[in-house]
Amino acid sequence: MTTPAAPSISIRTRGLNLWYGDFQALNNIDLNVRHGQITALIGPSGCGKTTLLRCFNRINERYGYVRTTGEIQILGQNIYAPDISLIELRKAVGMVFQRPNPLPISIYENVVFGLRVHTPRRKLRKPELDEVVEKALREVYLWDEVKDRLHARGTDLQLAEQQKLCIARLLPLKPEIILMDEPCSALDSEATLGIEELMLALAGRYTILVVTHNMAQARRVSEECAFMLLGKVIEHDRTANLFLTPRDSQTADYVEGRYG
Repeated sequence: MTTPAAPSISIRTRGLNLWYGDFQALNNIDLNVRHGQITALIGPSGCGKTTLLRCFNRINERYGYVRTTGEIQILGQNIYAPDISLIELRKAVGMVFQRPNPLPISIYENVVFGLRVHTPRRKLRKPELDEVVEKALREVYLWDEVKDRLHARGTDLQLAEQQKLCIARLLPLKPEIILMDEPCSALDSEATLGIEELMLALAGRYTILVVTHNMAQARRVSEECAFMLLGKVIEHDRTANLFLTPRDSQTADYVEGRYG
């Protein structure tokens, strides 16, 4: 995808609806995600957070019973336009899942995996790959821990290190947007803090949209927050405003712990 110069909005949806068969999971979603910051999606389980997140790289379409209407623009382009390449879209919009999913190959090969897949016609020289690996691992604060065991299996790392490796695997493809689906749900409190610090360090260079069930985490890391309920975005505002002075009573009930 071609990136416009310094876009103020990385993701824009208008009238977005999604059905799983006969069940409508998303209802008339209008949402703007600002460029270069962390935006959190919060709400009770089953409210549509993950479904919405997966719309932005069209991963929902892997299920044959999914139907979508409305508009999604990524970096100013309609991702449903006939000339949009799913390969290029998913390079521009990387995804990190709830549970770390490194490939059962070496740390080194995990980092360069996407690069090898997406540049099959050009032989990548080892010095070039070495530089890519070091840069990506430094960017996720993992280089010092693994630089002497790059050929160990990625699946042998601790869970927090595995999640960092999964983020590092995205970076050689130079994504503009990183989607994170509860990236700390499998981690303990110390490891969670490490991933949060990494997210804050990556913000600015990347637009990050994170689904989280952890209200404290949303307050710590996000600049803006969207509250979802029953497939709708109820309220979207600066995070401090949404938590301290919510405009909608349903938002207030949720952030104050009266349900969810």
